Amino acid sequence: MLMKRCMLSASLLSVGSLCTVPIWGQAERPNIVLVMVDDLGLNDLGVTGTDFYETPNIDRLATEGLLFSQAYAAAPNSAPSRACYMTGMYTPRHGVYTVAPAERGNKKKRKFIPPVTNEDVAADFVTMAEALKQEGYVCAHIGKWHLGEDSDGRGPLSQGFEVNVAGGHAGGPYSYFYPYCNKRGKCYVGLEEGKEGEYLTDRLTQEAIGFIEGNQLKPFFLHLAHYGVHVPLNAPQHLIEKYKNKAKGRYHTNPVYAAMIENLDWNVGRLCQAIDSLGLSKRTLIVFASDNGGSEPVTDNYQVRGGKGMPYEGGTRIPLIMKWSGHIKPGTKTDMPVIGVDLYPTFVTLAGGVPKENLDGQDIFSLLENPNEQRALYWHFPAYLQANGELRKKQPFRATPYSSMRFGEWKLIYFYETYSVELYNLKSDPKEKTNVATRYPDKASELKKQLLEWVDKTYAAIPSKFNPEYVGSK
Repeated sequence: MLMKRCMLSASLLSVGSLCTVPIWGQAERPNIVLVMVDDLGLNDLGVTGTDFYETPNIDRLATEGLLFSQAYAAAPNSAPSRACYMTGMYTPRHGVYTVAPAERGNKKKRKFIPPVTNEDVAADFVTMAEALKQEGYVCAHIGKWHLGEDSDGRGPLSQGFEVNVAGGHAGGPYSYFYPYCNKRGKCYVGLEEGKEGEYLTDRLTQEAIGFIEGNQLKPFFLHLAHYGVHVPLNAPQHLIEKYKNKAKGRYHTNPVYAAMIENLDWNVGRLCQAIDSLGLSKRTLIVFASDNGGSEPVTDNYQVRGGKGMPYEGGTRIPLIMKWSGHIKPGTKTDMPVIGVDLYPTFVTLAGGVPKENLDGQDIFSLLENPNEQRALYWHFPAYLQANGELRKKQPFRATPYSSMRFGEWKLIYFYETYSVELYNLKSDPKEKTNVATRYPDKASELKKQLLEWVDKTYAAIPSKFNPEYVGSK
């Protein structure tokens, strides 16, 4: 199969110009490595502003590639976000709205009974891996899946992956140290054997390197989905001691979390070194991303408002980096907004395929050719999430049912309990401090209309059944 297309804009091409049209044969299609981190915050990297954690290898990945400053997850917590990545569709399309159950927090404070949320991606969806497999890629999942078990037909092996290590329904790590088993004796698939004291992030990376070494002569897709840096906070002791003895930052202070991030960073370096040593760097696209915003109060998303599970920027803004030696100009940065559902069509296009029209995302490299073209990004969350940290002193929930959208510099959130909107101008107010819905009523009305039309068009589940135990603010 041959594919002709203008790959990147002139600002991103390492050689040539916009009119250069590469012709790729099947052998030249890139390997794709997606490194997905759990709960890594927007500001948790040196390159994105941490004042305590150390991430030299991930920072180098950014300086050697493309850094997205306005990247979003398609949901504010794990399972729905991962479902969006895997299907290329927003939450109403696959029905995974939250990490089950949808009824979180004080039931007397929940105005509605939330709609049912799917816990897994149904087997009839064509996942990212299935689409790449159709293009001749060998696909491996290593790490957190959180979208079903192989035994029920919704795990990685049932969704296009030929290799599954440690992927199942579990949303959090059974253990960060070997043996990787829960209290009931269930262990991660493929990790039954190990060494005493072995650390999970190290082991998953070693499994990933082994897969690459064994498949370097064919195009491959590797989904390396680390359980780190999700709680519980566990890390190698020597790293914890290092950060206990280091001066704390103004915003970032937790020595165990810092140790987890440094270990993650070291393993990203190991992975990149393995790709380089095998001579695969010019044939491999490496994508580094997080599944949602940083979990407060574990970390501090100080450049934006809120954290994991919330409708604000801290819930969905994520670090996103792409490196492809010889194809992406080193040290490139873009402010173009992109979202998790964009990775699926991007990967399929790079593989020589044609993305299905029912996907919600768009090919990122095509978008980069028209960086000033505005498009709407959407979120839908009809559930409840209890408050955590200091927020518990002020209110019972991190999130109540809402839909939201971003269009250009504007962000609108519609809350179903109060039928009210919040409007923010992210250009002048990136921390969403001032709701300007009453200052710009026409803009608020315009975006609300557009948002609710999208909700209707996607048949999004809307909370409408009143909770008889609701007592409101009494």
